Formats: sequence, structure tokens, C-alpha cells
Amino acid sequence: MKHDTTARGPDHHERERLLRMLAAATFIIFFQAYMVAPIIPALSSAFGTSVQAVGLVVPAYLIPYGVATLVYGLLADRVGVNRVMFASLAAFAILTALTATATSVSQIALWRVLTGVGASGVVPLALVLVSKLFPYEQRGRPLGWLFGAMAGGMAFGSPLGAMLVPFIGWRGLFLLAGIAGGVVLGLFLPYRRMIAGAMQPIGGSVGELFRGYLTLLETARGRRTYGYVFVNSMFHSGVFTWLGVYLQRHYGLGPMGIGLALLGYGVPGFLLGPVIGRAADRWGRAKLLPIGLVFSALAAAALLVGFPLLLAPLVAAVLSLGYDMTQPLFAGIVTTLGGKRPGQAMGLNVFTLFVGFGLGSLIFGEVLHFGFGAALGVFSAVELTAAVCSRWLFRTEIPSTPTGLSSGG
Repeated sequence: MKHDTTARGPDHHERERLLRMLAAATFIIFFQAYMVAPIIPALSSAFGTSVQAVGLVVPAYLIPYGVATLVYGLLADRVGVNRVMFASLAAFAILTALTATATSVSQIALWRVLTGVGASGVVPLALVLVSKLFPYEQRGRPLGWLFGAMAGGMAFGSPLGAMLVPFIGWRGLFLLAGIAGGVVLGLFLPYRRMIAGAMQPIGGSVGELFRGYLTLLETARGRRTYGYVFVNSMFHSGVFTWLGVYLQRHYGLGPMGIGLALLGYGVPGFLLGPVIGRAADRWGRAKLLPIGLVFSALAAAALLVGFPLLLAPLVAAVLSLGYDMTQPLFAGIVTTLGGKRPGQAMGLNVFTLFVGFGLGSLIFGEVLHFGFGAALGVFSAVELTAAVCSRWLFRTEIPSTPTGLSSGG
């Protein structure tokens, strides 16, 4: 007998199954996003062009992804989350596979632009669904699952992207990711009624919808949260995008070596995402955020001073841990800012996150003309400054009740 999940809220087991499917979709999207940066040296060799030129392929995906989330947030609030999510997941699978047909770096960049636009309606809306299905005091764990899936995509996409290229080629890599996206879409279909029932469309004029974005930035809490999402994403994307080139230049590593050196990236979030989420619910984001920012700065400092090659996976893990202890916690705060329009709040969060990703990659690449020392020094100094300031700026993000509700501040 079928249950009508549009007439009632999903029960605990239904909710948990949906959470795991959302995590699966998130995993594959981040897998393909993070498989590209480590193969920059391989693409540079394949097309006979500079790594700086190939490096533009990364922001070609990230910036359109971020911009498109604003549109998807509006669409989800107006026509329903389920329609937007499934259309976006289908576009992701098709466009990722079609990237394998490219015959030049410029064509790869074009396909990445289209993929970024097409794919950006899945992860932010998955985060919105979590905010509707779980109360704030219980939200750390499910957000930990989703950000753990992001970290898992990073953890497997980063090394496997580099390690598979010698065997299946870069074309095979994109084709494989596209097929995996199609499989996830098929597995997702049974949950479409449950997703439709979790959130009802919200009306309103276009002007009202756009004013909603301005409202999100009217409070000090909103401004500081989105500001930190932006700065922190710039740091992590800048360092990670060029990490493969760093390992090639400093240690003479090929694709396989780069993949092995990056094995630690994403592992902390993949294994500890829900644990970090529970810790945020219990002890408050005010205590964890500065620590995460410090970890990030320390990882960049390690790259700056150098280290034995055997420690490369550990340095990558520390860099990843810094991300895992910051961006999921910021997302938890964002889920309380949207009011009746959670799609807009999370859409603005992902817009800020991915535009920061794209700009961080571009800026690091420009500063790289002065050497890795200059680029890493600037980025680590900014991140350390953000860590120091966060102790005061996020001091109110502490549990205010035994159930863990945060104060607004």
C-alpha cells in the first residue's frame, strides 16, 4: 500500500532515507566538481597550453553555478522544489557527459559553464529541504550528512580524478561522472512526491522576491555570515585549485602521484561530518568556527614553508578539516535566516559560496605570477585574520536552551 506523503509529513524512516538520497546526489555533484582541478596539469599537456589557461576551466564552472543558484532559489519558491531539483539533476548528468566531446580547452570551458548553470539547483535545495524536515536544534546532524557527502565527493573526486586519467583519459572521466549522475537521478525518482510535500510553492511578485535577498542582508547576523562564507570559500578554492600544480612543481609528481598526495582531502568531512554537526548543536558554532579557520590557515602555512612529501595527505586532510568545520556551520546559521523563503536564503548562501570559489581560484592564479610563496602568504594571512575576528563576530552563536537553539545576535 502506498503512502501519500503529500498529505502528511514523512515519518522518521522516510525522512532518513530521503536524507541519504540527497547525500548521494550531493556526493556525485561534488565529485565531478573536484575531479577537475587535480587534472589541470594533464589537460595542459593534452592540449599543449599553459596551466593558467587551463585553470580558467575551474571558475568557468564555479561562478555560473553560484549565479544560477539565485534563479533556482526563486524558481523553487514559486514552482516547487521537486520540479527544479529533478530538472537540474538531469541537466547535470547530460551536460557532464557531453563535456567528453570537447576538442579544445575553450570547448571544455563552455561545457563547464553550461554544466554549472544546469547543476546548481540540486545541492542548495537539498540544504533547504533539510531545513524544512529537521528542526534547528536537530539540524546539525543532517547538515553534517550533506556536507559529509560534499567532503566525500572532494575526497574521492580529487585523487580519483588524477589517478583515473592515465587509464580512461579525461574524456572517460567526464563520461563516467555523467553516467553516475544519470544513475542517481533514476534512484531519486521514487522520492519526488515526498519532496513535493515537504515544501509548498510560495507566490509573490518578482520585485518582492528580489527584495527578499536584500532583507537577508539587513541584519548584522546575515551580513557577517554571508561575508564569512564568501571569504572562506575564496581561501579554500584558491588553495585547492592550484594544489595539483603546486605538487607537480615542488615534488615533480605526475597524475598518479598527485592523486595519492590528495588522498587526505575530504576524508575528515566524509568520516566526521555528522559528528561535527552534533558538536555544533551541543557546544555552539561560536567555539568551532575559529578552530576551523585556524586549521585552514595552518594548512596553507604548511604549504608555504614546505614539508616531506609523505606528509602531503595529512596537510590535505588538515586543509579539508578547516573547510568541514566552517562552511557547514555557516550553512546551519543560514537556515534560520530565510523565514518563509528558505530557498532564497540558501540560494544566496550557495551563490556566495560558489562565486567565492570561482573568484578565489582566479585571484590565486593571478597572484601566482609572483610565485607560490606570495599567493600562499596572502591567502593564509587573510584566513588567519578572519579566524581572530570570528571569536568576537560569532560570539552569540551558542546554544541558548538545553535543546541547542542558537541565539540570533
